[in-house]
Amino acid sequence: MKSLGNLYQSGDWKGEKHVPVINAPEKVNLGDLVDVKVSIGDEIPHPNTFEHYISWIKVYFQPEGHKFPIEVGSFNFTAHGESGLLTEPSAALQFKPQKSGTLYAVSYCNIHGLWENSVELAVE
Repeated sequence: MKSLGNLYQSGDWKGEKHVPVINAPEKVNLGDLVDVKVSIGDEIPHPNTFEHYISWIKVYFQPEGHKFPIEVGSFNFTAHGESGLLTEPSAALQFKPQKSGTLYAVSYCNIHGLWENSVELAVE
């Protein structure tokens, strides 16, 4: 049986233009809002054309001790060259975690498939 999880690709975002780059603090105080920005192609620009584009980014947070991650943001990028308009694959969100955990970002490129990345977030 095939698993969707086996289809996710990852890599060093400094050398791979498809990996979601997660910009978030490493530590926050309990009760603080966490600012998160996720983008694609920070070091090596993704082409983002009508033929080759990032379709969506999803962001999840899995608090320590929780079995499953919680979706905290979902972003669709739908303009890929129609009438010269291009949507850049970048998303920003805020959330208020109650405990430490892991932020996950996943994205989908119409040619190169699913990509993932994660960072740890400490809540003190």
